[in-house]
Amino acid sequence: MKGAWFKSCENGRRFILKISQGENIHESLKNFAKEADVKNAMLVSAVGSVTDVRFRGIKTGATLPLTNARMTIHQMAGPLELLGLSGNIFPDENDEADVHLHTMVSKASGEVFGGHLFDAKVFASCELVVTEIIVSGIERHLSKSAGTTTIFIEDK
Repeated sequence: MKGAWFKSCENGRRFILKISQGENIHESLKNFAKEADVKNAMLVSAVGSVTDVRFRGIKTGATLPLTNARMTIHQMAGPLELLGLSGNIFPDENDEADVHLHTMVSKASGEVFGGHLFDAKVFASCELVVTEIIVSGIERHLSKSAGTTTIFIEDK
């Protein structure tokens, strides 16, 4: 198929995670993947509240490859309501869990913000549902053309 790559996969185990107050969401997911021996997974659901959020947005008119100058980094102390969190876990070139997350958060005023999530700490609670993906031949690497890390799918 021109312009897209795909690989069949199956759902594996399903997990419910509760991350403790003050814990970093990324680090918690990396630790979970290692402890549960999960190589590939997708985030199905996430609810809770967060503080110390750092995320990025791509500037209007940006071209590829993406560079720091073509992105805006946002930092918000919070606390913020966690409205959405989507993402996946795939191994990197060192076979370590690489967690890729995007988020939407809101202030008490109702303003909503979102983007590629770098860091966030749990405020009151964070409850997630994660599904393991049974597949081989997928790794995350730096894409020189995109300027970001992305999954690479092994040829069939």
